Amino acid sequence: MPLDSLHDLYVNELKDLYNAENQLIKALPRMAKAATAPELCAAFTEHLEVTRGQVERLDRIFNGLGVSPKGKKCKAMEGLIEEGKEVTDEDGEDEVIDAALIAAAQRVEHYEMAGYGCVRTFANLLGYADAAALLQKTLDEEGEADKKLTELAESVINVEAEQSDGEEHEPVSKAARGGRSRPKVTRK
Repeated sequence: MPLDSLHDLYVNELKDLYNAENQLIKALPRMAKAATAPELCAAFTEHLEVTRGQVERLDRIFNGLGVSPKGKKCKAMEGLIEEGKEVTDEDGEDEVIDAALIAAAQRVEHYEMAGYGCVRTFANLLGYADAAALLQKTLDEEGEADKKLTELAESVINVEAEQSDGEEHEPVSKAARGGRSRPKVTRK
């Protein structure tokens, strides 16, 4: 799609976000399954439902434009999700893997906030006030998700990960975990 106008750029960026959100809908259940802290699993599960609502909002915007949301692959989200998948394939302590999952999820949230901030600004400039309001709602939700992850990291997950450092223990391989959750390791 040629980018001959701000409107073209707006539609292009919306398609990118639409694809990104749909990739995330597929990735969040895997992240929730990989998380061992119940609070983190709940945060991923909750954000999955929020993300579905965000896709519905994007559908409304595309319907208003009379444009299909399909046709663009978000390579950035693909890479961010792949990095998150690498975390779930790692061997290690539950708390440290959970901290890594939060770091991966926050990179996703920051990418989304940047994207939604841009398209919201484009919508305002192009006179699409209704779309701008919908995009602001999504931007607010992404900010809340990031804030929730930060609070979870600072109050529980990263604290527990730090406490596991330096203690003698045997890492448990993913194969020994049956490819799923990491059992708690007894420390001496």
